[in-house]
Amino acid sequence: MMKRLFDVGFAFFGMALLAPMTVLVWVLIHMDDGGPVFYRQLRVGQDGRPFKILKFRTMSVGAESAGPAITASGDRRVTRVGAVLRSSKLDELPQLWNVLRGEMSIVGPRPEVPRYVALYTPEQRVVLRLRPGITDEASVQFKDEERLLARAPDPEEFYLEHCVPRKIELNLAYGRRANVLRDLVVIWRTIAAVWLSRLRKR
Repeated sequence: MMKRLFDVGFAFFGMALLAPMTVLVWVLIHMDDGGPVFYRQLRVGQDGRPFKILKFRTMSVGAESAGPAITASGDRRVTRVGAVLRSSKLDELPQLWNVLRGEMSIVGPRPEVPRYVALYTPEQRVVLRLRPGITDEASVQFKDEERLLARAPDPEEFYLEHCVPRKIELNLAYGRRANVLRDLVVIWRTIAAVWLSRLRKR
């Protein structure tokens, strides 16, 4: 109950605080190629229930049918504005709506597409007991995932064989100790990994 109250409060606060940025991103995406601003994709949620995740669109229209469900660095399907949104994780902001709807949490395992979940072992499917989240410890450790995948001969095969098992391992460890304080730590680590590390590079 405390975690859900934290999620709802954080989502309301975040949507209000980031409203001006959301409007700016909306305008930039629309100006970039004139296509839809939002992108919805079917993901697997808690207890295996499917739901539509909401994101700012970062790829060209119809990109989902033109390649794998993962994205490696340099993927030509990514738009100019989309590349900036993906590197800053701003494309995830609309998922605050998913949090308010109870489909996601602020912190929890990143939800996968159904065809990847279908490949989970019985032991890995335990992770589906957790409510999926906007960020998690795996997001921190795999902050450069797109570059990692770009170096693999077969990005999708590498993702399924190496990234997915490690992510599930991290999320199962989180699930055993999940609480609001730990969520705050993960949120801070995410901000540090995505924003502060880039500021230091500059």
